Amino acid sequence: MIHYTIKLTKTEVEDLREIIKKGSHTSQTFRTAYILLNCDVGKYSNKVTNEQISKVLKVGMRTIDRVKKKFIEEGFEASLERRPTSRVYEKKVDGDVEAKLVTLCCSEPPKGFAKWSLRLLADKMVELKYVENISHVTVRSVLKKKNLNRGKSKDG
Repeated sequence: MIHYTIKLTKTEVEDLREIIKKGSHTSQTFRTAYILLNCDVGKYSNKVTNEQISKVLKVGMRTIDRVKKKFIEEGFEASLERRPTSRVYEKKVDGDVEAKLVTLCCSEPPKGFAKWSLRLLADKMVELKYVENISHVTVRSVLKKKNLNRGKSKDG
């Protein structure tokens, strides 16, 4: 395994200490700042071992190695920021399915029910073969986006 040696400049040390002092950063940024400060072997360092850092910050040794690697390979700024996700999410509900859901939501609920529940709507969408499968959470987000409710209750 490659061992990465961190040597911070005076400005980098000051920037990291500033991050630790000011409370408007993510917990990942704080953690990275602490790791980099403690892994520094330059003239501004504290000379702390990875095992000690791991115990104090309650992070794994692998996390420390990843932070060091990112600092060496990508630079100071990149090591403090998260990478944007490259994952692409497939949309289950398009305009056609939304329209069918809204139409179903505005129709009469099944016998024995005062109004449509999210789970009833999801089950009915699958039953009518509008979609292969859909969760009640997806139904909720579509209805919320369309600013619809599931009908008036008989009480009000």
